Amino acid sequence: MKKKNLFVSALVATLLTQPISVFASAAMDGKTDASTTPAALNGAWEKWTQQWNKIENDWTYVSLSPGKDETEMNFAWYSHESQSATFKYGLKADLSDSQNATISSTPAQVGYQSNKVTLTNLKAGKTYYYQVNDKEIAHFTTDDDFSDFSFIFVGDPQIGSSNEEKAKKPEDIIKPSFLTAQSEAVRNDSFNWNNTLNKAFTKSHKQASFVLSAGDQIQTNAKKVKNQTISEKEYTGYLCPEILQSLPVATTVGNHDADNPNYTYHFNPSQMSELGSNDIVGGDYYYTYGDALFIMLNTQDTNINEHKQFIEQTVKNNSDCKWRIVTLHQDIYGSAEHSNEPEITNLRYQLTPILEENDIDVVLTGHDHAYSRSQMLKGGQKTNHYTDDEFDKQLEKDIDVKDSTQSLTVAPGNIKDDTTNPDEQAYLAYLKSIMDDEAVEAMSSGKNMAVDSKGILYLTAGSSSGSKYYDLVPRQQTYIANRWQEDVPTYTLIDVTETTLTFNTYRSDNDEKIDSEFTIVKSVSHQELSDLINKAKTYQQKDYTKESFTRFNQALQGAIEVNENKASTSQELANAYKALNDAIKSLVKKTIQPENNTTPNTPIHQTGQNQKNELTQSVQTDDQTSILFPITLIILSGFGLMIFKRKKLLNK
Repeated sequence: MKKKNLFVSALVATLLTQPISVFASAAMDGKTDASTTPAALNGAWEKWTQQWNKIENDWTYVSLSPGKDETEMNFAWYSHESQSATFKYGLKADLSDSQNATISSTPAQVGYQSNKVTLTNLKAGKTYYYQVNDKEIAHFTTDDDFSDFSFIFVGDPQIGSSNEEKAKKPEDIIKPSFLTAQSEAVRNDSFNWNNTLNKAFTKSHKQASFVLSAGDQIQTNAKKVKNQTISEKEYTGYLCPEILQSLPVATTVGNHDADNPNYTYHFNPSQMSELGSNDIVGGDYYYTYGDALFIMLNTQDTNINEHKQFIEQTVKNNSDCKWRIVTLHQDIYGSAEHSNEPEITNLRYQLTPILEENDIDVVLTGHDHAYSRSQMLKGGQKTNHYTDDEFDKQLEKDIDVKDSTQSLTVAPGNIKDDTTNPDEQAYLAYLKSIMDDEAVEAMSSGKNMAVDSKGILYLTAGSSSGSKYYDLVPRQQTYIANRWQEDVPTYTLIDVTETTLTFNTYRSDNDEKIDSEFTIVKSVSHQELSDLINKAKTYQQKDYTKESFTRFNQALQGAIEVNENKASTSQELANAYKALNDAIKSLVKKTIQPENNTTPNTPIHQTGQNQKNELTQSVQTDDQTSILFPITLIILSGFGLMIFKRKKLLNK
């Protein structure tokens, strides 16, 4: 399959406005050249290059993963076999109050052991300090309120994928040219990966509780090259961003992770099951956080019955969780080059009945390196049986750019609707059958909000590192609400409350949205709105800027009007709840605390990262989302208040 042979880089002359992509030569798929991105300015790229030369062979970086719930944190790291592993933690910055954690160690790659620790009984709203072996002391901060939190969703860091010398057989990895190209690719991709993480965390007002990755943390498959250690450099690039010393990541197994036990050595997922295991990297696992249940599926194992059993057991054992979020690698309702493959759509029709029967709210996926958001979907039906490789020839022809040097983000669509070729006609009929028109749920609440939906939202992440991009398919599927590919890394912030899930997705070069905000709302009662109103009344005007408090007070008065009207519909209650909750989040403190860290352009090992509980008082005023309250929320509060004063119902 011949795809676009171009890579994207930001044009420095326009970095301070809106970056424009320029293209140069020789890569099988699009990639982002880190050295010419906004984050590389002011010497940051040169500094990182020097740093990478020092650390690229260090396999001992620590990973943090969410524990079984918000009271636990999991750790994993390599140490040399000759070195005794140690882990100290405490509440004082100098660890003068430290205690030793229990460490579980197992053999890893030759010369190393994998060490794992679980900290339990963590208290809310506390900063914990920890030290692994002789490394510098690091810290993380627990949330003080688990009923309202946010997390970062990313896809396919695939560190090392920008390497043009893709290793596909054992002799490839012994070439000096490959080893040099791999080092340069990992240096490139990890710089961009770090930038995405920092941008996303800052966009969350530095309050995100964790990161959720849809898989393919690294690039090189062990099975192809008959070597399990060649990907260790890629894991170094993945784990080295300093922000990951404080921010846990819930990883999903991707096809590039699945054939190498390095995944299990470097990560410590919670409550791992043998169900869904491929006997190399473990099976399905889950954790809870606040009112949300997170189910992580290893769909590199194709035993659907085991995934079904795991989902059913996990949902049953966590029936008190209001939100149910599933993550798997393959984009079963995506919109780029992989999405139309029978291998993917066959998995779709095997999994969706299970997901629907267990009232899953959201499915987060990756694999396609291009962003897409589905409609609310329920009841997609497979109309014919197709083998996994049935349309390989047609799929390749349809997206083949041949010798074109034109930059593309949507595949050309070389198979035309009026084709007379029987095989191509069969292919087009197949494409029509997997549009799932009848699965699309009609939304009375408008295109940007789903209230009490019976369907599922499927969100596919774009590349979070820019190591590789795929083109969107030429025919946008009916099930797609929005999609985006401009060969720029992206990230999604997901805000969770007792009654809402809200999704906002951004490009990492300029932090602009690539999709409108979308919210899933479950029934909001008068009592739930009343509880939020009472919480809002505790905020005092003297503590916040006049502009932000005016907007907040407008939303509060609108919510009071809605709540006092006993005839308010569920839609109106939901609108008022969301408007007030977002207004609370958008309050800006009058006093801006100075941040003791390096410039945003410093990609790795930034100093003095502020604690999350301190950052609630230091929202950056140059972040547009902190200053400019979304117009939609003003409408929901202000306009809604005006309507109710006229005794009319708000019907959005």
